Amino acid sequence: MQTRNKMLDDFSQLMTNAMGVAQGAREEAETAMKSMIDRWLADRDFVTREEFESVRAMAQKAREENEALKARIDALEDETLKARVEALEKGAKLDKGGG
Repeated sequence: MQTRNKMLDDFSQLMTNAMGVAQGAREEAETAMKSMIDRWLADRDFVTREEFESVRAMAQKAREENEALKARIDALEDETLKARVEALEKGAKLDKGGG
């Protein structure tokens, strides 16, 4: 009976050691895989989330500035057009009145 318990104890110890080795191998494989992925990503020239958000904010600001400038240009064009119309109308009145 004691021999049987010793055999079971030895087998249990062997399985426990095997699980420890398997766990260590798994962790080593995970570390190696993460390293490979990190190197692959670095080679692909991807941007970080922070860089992306920064460029996104700059693009949004540029769009807003473009809209503001377009509104100013439209207003100036309207003023120029009104001034030309007024000048033409004034010139037409002078031609009629002077002729």
